[in-house]
Amino acid sequence: MSQTDIAIDAAFDSGNIEIVSIDGATARLRIPKDRKSEFAQWFHFRVSGAVGHEVTLIFEDLKNTAYPEGWPSYRACVSEDRDFWGRADTEYDADGGTMTVRYTPASDMAYFAYFAPYSMERHHDLVAEAASAEGVTYRRLGETFDGRSIDCLEMGEGETQLWIYGRQHPGETQAEWWMEGALEVLTDPADVVGRALRAKCQIHVVPNCNPDGSARGHLRTNAEGVNLNREWAEPSAERSPEVLAIRNAMDESGVDFAMDVHGDEAIAAVFLAGYEGIPSWSDDFGERFYRYQRILDRRCPDFQTAKGYPKSKPGTANLTVSTNQVAERYGATAMTLEMPFKDNDDWPDEAQGWSPERCKLLARDCLAAMVEWFET
Repeated sequence: MSQTDIAIDAAFDSGNIEIVSIDGATARLRIPKDRKSEFAQWFHFRVSGAVGHEVTLIFEDLKNTAYPEGWPSYRACVSEDRDFWGRADTEYDADGGTMTVRYTPASDMAYFAYFAPYSMERHHDLVAEAASAEGVTYRRLGETFDGRSIDCLEMGEGETQLWIYGRQHPGETQAEWWMEGALEVLTDPADVVGRALRAKCQIHVVPNCNPDGSARGHLRTNAEGVNLNREWAEPSAERSPEVLAIRNAMDESGVDFAMDVHGDEAIAAVFLAGYEGIPSWSDDFGERFYRYQRILDRRCPDFQTAKGYPKSKPGTANLTVSTNQVAERYGATAMTLEMPFKDNDDWPDEAQGWSPERCKLLARDCLAAMVEWFET
């Protein structure tokens, strides 16, 4: 290794990359698959020894990742202080299945990731701070394969059962940034949005449904390579203890309103998906979801309804998916919130694209829309 070669490592929380070769300030890389799984898309690593040099990172074999449509118009996230996450110059060659990222660090170290990481340390800080707030109860719902706690924060004096949960897919770190914003609102005695929801609801918040996958640097699965958002019809201790613990807690409380928070690789927009196609669907039942969607669309410029997933035809909903199962099982107004990995094309941000800051701000808009929904 010459003195001019950069160094790349990923032996840290949510780190994930495979080094093919390094030549000076140019590296060829591949994205490893989640353990026991075919899903590959999440990357997170550190480059050092590059001060004053343009680093060129060439990601190979992207045609064989989980969502190849996620790469066109995507720009890699980069940070030198692990606090502010910007975007690096990124080009994607669809024919060759390669992505080239170029960045010149001002300091001797730069971190690159698929989206701004949300570490397990930050998760523990988030849970501890929220649990210490007045009127908040901490509940350990269960344990993962790696021995991590499934954390739940509960608050509120109302009768309506509100469940908010996210990061079933650990690489969708947008979800926990959103959760941080939501918990700040819900635990702030000066925030009237939080006060109004606590007065109306019994609130259950699971900020990270998949801590094992988060720590391991997975895109979509838990420690055993299981996609948790396909386990909700028949969760088991052998495959999906996370879902089993959360669904058991939901069975105890019942669910009136539920939001499952995610990120989408391909669609450069914020959108909601509902529960069309479940056996108990009726127009009146569906209107409860559509009314919330209209309220959020009116209140939040970052939200839109033109782009999103196709609606399931009658009787064809996949009941292994959380939103469909929760709507069917509890008669709940349930929904999946999706945020982009890329940018919001309606309101692009050249410096950061979609960002942790925007995730947190969106959370307050979502909660304020819930206040209006419950009041009407």
